[in-house]
Amino acid sequence: MTSLLTDRAMLWIGAVLYLAGFGAGIIALARRQQDGARTVLNTLLAGGLLLQTAGLYVRGMAVGGCPLGNKLEIVQFVAWSAMVLYFLVGPAFRVSLLGLFTAGYAGCLAFFSLLIPEWDVTRGVKIFGHNPWIEFHAALAVFSYGVFGILTLTSIMHLLQNWNLKHKRLDGLFWFLPSLVQLDQINLRLLLAGVGLLSLSLGVGASWWVRDTASVDGPKLTLTVGIWLAYLVTLLLRWRRHLNSGRFAWLCLALFTAALLSLGPINASRHTQMTLPSSR
Repeated sequence: MTSLLTDRAMLWIGAVLYLAGFGAGIIALARRQQDGARTVLNTLLAGGLLLQTAGLYVRGMAVGGCPLGNKLEIVQFVAWSAMVLYFLVGPAFRVSLLGLFTAGYAGCLAFFSLLIPEWDVTRGVKIFGHNPWIEFHAALAVFSYGVFGILTLTSIMHLLQNWNLKHKRLDGLFWFLPSLVQLDQINLRLLLAGVGLLSLSLGVGASWWVRDTASVDGPKLTLTVGIWLAYLVTLLLRWRRHLNSGRFAWLCLALFTAALLSLGPINASRHTQMTLPSSR
């Protein structure tokens, strides 16, 4: 497969399959045709994940490390993380619409990141040097953003269901949404998982940075710690019941928007040893 398609071509096809799954799910929902719809959706999403994984793998092999060398790769990795998490935890949560929401979210991220040429002009080569721990730290941090992305989707579901109950809507999309109690429990678990992963990432990074303080990128560290603190405070406030479930959902949306916006400055502040032109 990799000999016939370029890395970008595989990423494009993966994004299209995600969006095709989203479109098929919307059509099935509108027609109330649930029989076989989930199978079609999951088949398209699995195909998209396979192609996206292959594209990122080729890029990783080209740069000699985890493909996080420019903004396109970071956004693609966030989308990939969310899709992996859907297949891992989706069945456990038993949220029938999670696949549909994840398809739209990952598809839009993957598709629009490919539409911006400036995001993929060059790619960093061995941006983590020969340090597997720093590479592990970066991969964990970005993967935690995938968890926060799924949290954002379930928060949107919570807000939709809350609106549904207030307006007494019992048809269409709202019929398939889980209860507010279930969504609130899922949100709390996802936030705990995301904060845990990001905490582990910062811990791994700190264990290395204390040995070489000159290598610490101040702006990048400040932004990352700021995002971590914001999510941690949110977790503590919800845990202590100082936030109701509705405000908790809105805050999760706001924090993820800030987290995505921080990816640009974080990528711009990263020091790269050398770069190579991106394949087109």
